[in-house]
Amino acid sequence: MRLAHKRMLCILLLSLISPFSLAGQLSVAVAGNFYKALQMISAQYQEQTGDQILLSVGATGKLYAQISNGAPFEILLAADKASPGKLVEQGLAVQGSQFTYAKGKLLLWSGDPGLVDSAGEILKSPQIVHLAIANPKTAPYGAAAIDVLKNLGVYQQLKDKIVEGQSVGQSFQQISSGAVSLGIIALSQVVVDNKIASGSGWIIPATLYQPIEQDAVLLNKGTTNPIAKDFLRYLQTAECKEIIRSFGYEVEA
Repeated sequence: MRLAHKRMLCILLLSLISPFSLAGQLSVAVAGNFYKALQMISAQYQEQTGDQILLSVGATGKLYAQISNGAPFEILLAADKASPGKLVEQGLAVQGSQFTYAKGKLLLWSGDPGLVDSAGEILKSPQIVHLAIANPKTAPYGAAAIDVLKNLGVYQQLKDKIVEGQSVGQSFQQISSGAVSLGIIALSQVVVDNKIASGSGWIIPATLYQPIEQDAVLLNKGTTNPIAKDFLRYLQTAECKEIIRSFGYEVEA
């Protein structure tokens, strides 16, 4: 009788186990500009598969340094091509796994709805006190922002007014909090359904900066995790590409 009771108890317990408790996990390092888009993609993937995507966000240069020093990430979604390429060359990422998942755009943005004009002429104004950009040494969007200022011929007058964030995400926070009135950030940070959701902004012409091709790569630590390859395939589906476009990125067909 006792044995029968034990069997029934085991069956009952097994019936209460959620499929999600048996699901796997994947650790993804993601550049700050793509964080919001990846949150949406990850939530959709988890709903479909039950697998959990753990996101670690930061400037691409810092994520690269962490991976080089043994950080346990399994996938890198960078804001450039160079960092994933170097990881492949160094034997820390899988040869042939690198691909461009998005092409980023720059936005001159202010939380003040009336500050930024439709041609970015505000950059020539002597009234600018501070200009927020990401650290150009670690963040590709920061390096691209410097390209813009130089190509517009305003770098010399603005260089002492630049406030550098550790990442483009921090630069966005500086502006949205009101600590800095104006800055150059990723379009994806304030766009919803391809429209600037708040404040005022000028989408900077792509001719003013080097293309921001953002590449993904499978890291060595992800080679034994079947979710890693599956998630990278998912990132290239039409379903995901539509989400990525909705955040203002260009995506290859």
